[in-house]
Amino acid sequence: QVQLVESGGGLVQPGGSLRLACAASTTSFRLYAMGWYRQAPGNLRELVATITSGGSPNYEDSVKGRFTISRDNAKNTVYLQMNNLKPEDTAVYYCSSHPPLRRPFGSWGQGTQVTISS
Repeated sequence: QVQLVESGGGLVQPGGSLRLACAASTTSFRLYAMGWYRQAPGNLRELVATITSGGSPNYEDSVKGRFTISRDNAKNTVYLQMNNLKPEDTAVYYCSSHPPLRRPFGSWGQGTQVTISS
């Protein structure tokens, strides 16, 4: 089972930026579409952005124009560049395959907390 380790979260002011990273423990990473997901307190986990194995991105409407997903297959890592952050972006951010938990991505990582507050 692939292990996923998210990093890069933190506390930033509205309008600030963060870059999240998610490292996967598989050399077959390049074969899989990946996604970033987030879960705010009291809410269901939601999809934020996806990237195909070929590198084509797609975004949830609320983050279009502000977030950029990318991947480095040599490092088995997917990134999420987040700009112009808003308080409503506050959540724990997770990565997984897209669709989520597709074998061999059988479990979520620990996530990384993103807090947007002045």
